[in-house]
Amino acid sequence: MAEQYDVTIIGSGPGGYVAAVRAGQLGLKVAIVEKEKDARLGGTCGLRGCIPTKALLQSAHLYEKAGHFEQFGLKVEGLSYDFERVQKYKNDVVAKNSAGVTYLMKKNKATVFNGFGKITGKGKIEVALDGGKTETIETKNIIIATGSVVRPIPGFETDGKQVVNSDQILELNRVPKSMLVLGSGAVGVEFASVYSRFGCETTVVELMDRIVPGEDAEVSKELERSFKKRGIKCLTGLKMDKLEKSKKGVKVSGKDSKGADVSLEAEMLLVAIGRMPYIENLGLENTKVVVNPRGTIKVNEYCETDEPNVFAIGDVIDTAWLAHLASKEGILVVEKLAGKKVEPINHRLVPNCTYCDPEVASVGLTEAKAKEEGYDVKVGKFPFSASGKARILGETDGFVKIVSEKKYDEVLGVHIIGPHATELLAEACVAMQLETTADELGRTIHAHPTVSESVMEAAEGVHDLTIHM
Repeated sequence: MAEQYDVTIIGSGPGGYVAAVRAGQLGLKVAIVEKEKDARLGGTCGLRGCIPTKALLQSAHLYEKAGHFEQFGLKVEGLSYDFERVQKYKNDVVAKNSAGVTYLMKKNKATVFNGFGKITGKGKIEVALDGGKTETIETKNIIIATGSVVRPIPGFETDGKQVVNSDQILELNRVPKSMLVLGSGAVGVEFASVYSRFGCETTVVELMDRIVPGEDAEVSKELERSFKKRGIKCLTGLKMDKLEKSKKGVKVSGKDSKGADVSLEAEMLLVAIGRMPYIENLGLENTKVVVNPRGTIKVNEYCETDEPNVFAIGDVIDTAWLAHLASKEGILVVEKLAGKKVEPINHRLVPNCTYCDPEVASVGLTEAKAKEEGYDVKVGKFPFSASGKARILGETDGFVKIVSEKKYDEVLGVHIIGPHATELLAEACVAMQLETTADELGRTIHAHPTVSESVMEAAEGVHDLTIHM
């Protein structure tokens, strides 16, 4: 009789492997299926998303910082970079991170199947192995954690050379002289930050009327101001519909918000818009799993599909496509399977982080959304230009903005743009999880000098009590 597992997870990204770890911790017999041909674990985030992108950003940030060492009284002569070694650093980080996931699978007794997994019936997954062989897994429960892939954009097909997507740009062997970035979401502004730091003339093109349109409007304005100061052009309200390639580079044409013709040229085009759930050939037709019109899998608040004992997490469902959320969804599912009492995830408290330069981070409601939902809003704001530690760092662009409501003083949202924003946000996440008030956050003692004091001062600002402004 074939070995049976308590739960089998298809996909080893931050949703899948974290679910496998928790399953092992809870004593469940767990298997995980990963299609990567070189047997690497970590999924899109670990192999061609979060981790490698942030490694490139670190190199770019340090290079840009070194170019201003004189302001710190330091001398640097002949500053340059070796992009081949930059890529090696990135690849080494990815390899170590992936090896860490493999270690975690062994530590938590998760059986890894290297191959493409397909659901063939109730409690059955067929894994296509190298060489044409197959292996069948019998399992009580299945978690679909296959993530997302780049969505092809008609008319803007990529070739990996002149026109690239977010996967292909990670493997460039040189820095282009100029680049157009189509889309100003996290992918677009992060790569714009990387390549502009290395001397690439960079232009960000956005369909909406502001960059990072999912963030608070004031954050968008501040990021655009900071980008322009750093030499990154930001063009908003443009609908581009035509691409032409030549030996010299690319030409992208379209219209602005007033209907006027627009034409832009560069050596390279990064198409940084559009991802889609990866559910192709998973055998969903052999189940009662329902696929929504936009291609996501329909689930309830516990990530349960319409097929009993089949769950879906991460980028294949209609929640925010964020690695950390996928991890928590995986934990929720596994703990429920183990008989633990679980609560649905509060999606209002899911943090958003964009690792451009300066960093952008937020949690909760924007000021506009809070007003739209009927709250009587009170806002506190503190600029990093007034922070002693930010001056020491030489990174004074940006601010902390706290959105509160007048009746109970509850903090509804925290929005940060500036130094270490993605790390500072953790405090806001904890505070909002505990339903803090702006007064409580403002009265909490913060160490000096730290950039975290800016959170305290912004909270004090809700009641017009900011000290250093």
